[in-house]
Amino acid sequence: MHGDPISDRRVLVAGANLRDLGGLTTIEGRRVRTGLLFRSGHLCDLAGPDRDVLDSLGIRTIVDLRRPNEVAARPHPAIAGVEVVNLSVSSDDNEFAVLASSVLDPDAEPLGPDHIAGYFRGNVTDRLDRYRPVFEAATDPGRHPLLFNCTAGKDRTGFVAGVLLRILDVDEQTVLDDYMLSNAVRRDWIAGREAEIRLRIAESLGVGPDEVPEARLEASRALLNCDRLFLKAAFDAVHDDWGSWEAFRRDALGISDDRFAAFTEALLD
Repeated sequence: MHGDPISDRRVLVAGANLRDLGGLTTIEGRRVRTGLLFRSGHLCDLAGPDRDVLDSLGIRTIVDLRRPNEVAARPHPAIAGVEVVNLSVSSDDNEFAVLASSVLDPDAEPLGPDHIAGYFRGNVTDRLDRYRPVFEAATDPGRHPLLFNCTAGKDRTGFVAGVLLRILDVDEQTVLDDYMLSNAVRRDWIAGREAEIRLRIAESLGVGPDEVPEARLEASRALLNCDRLFLKAAFDAVHDDWGSWEAFRRDALGISDDRFAAFTEALLD
């Protein structure tokens, strides 16, 4: 368990879900180096000491996983010497968008966690072409230190982080724990959003806040929270379709043995 997220040294700016991917140990006992790969949500609100933390990281490359409309709404702050690579990995009608629209529609069939688990599985079975350039950039030591981000820093970012840690041979349960850390880091924000959504659902259904059906709340919680089953669905798809992480890395992601050797040499103590 990670305990208080602020005491986890890999959490650098809780408000942006900005975290160092390093610090974990592989199955063989090697350690993922800190200061090379970072993950976050949007960065446009950073100011004062939080912005100083970002500037101190020496980032060379930012890989932005967001859709163009998300980038336009919350553009990254200008950071000297940083190349921003925009690689949108999801469509406007993705499962999260469908679920979000269904939450407030009184006539829609309530959707829940299985819908999001299907999205994560689809990253492996249907959307790898969108993600390959992301992993190509992230495994290039010449681009490090590198930060990858989406809006909340939990789903698209969580998938990329999970795959990178698994191909580095960090065990599955440790990686799932790391994915779930977003819930702790974002706890206050999630609570506020859940209360707001409960009120909006109540208004759309014409009922009191305490009368909102649990199925509607389940859908909103699936949107706002990480669930181990989500990322595990992607990992299961890797095993179902490719048999091993080595085969997935080489044959699905197209990361050659030589490139991977350079990446592991850079990332592992």
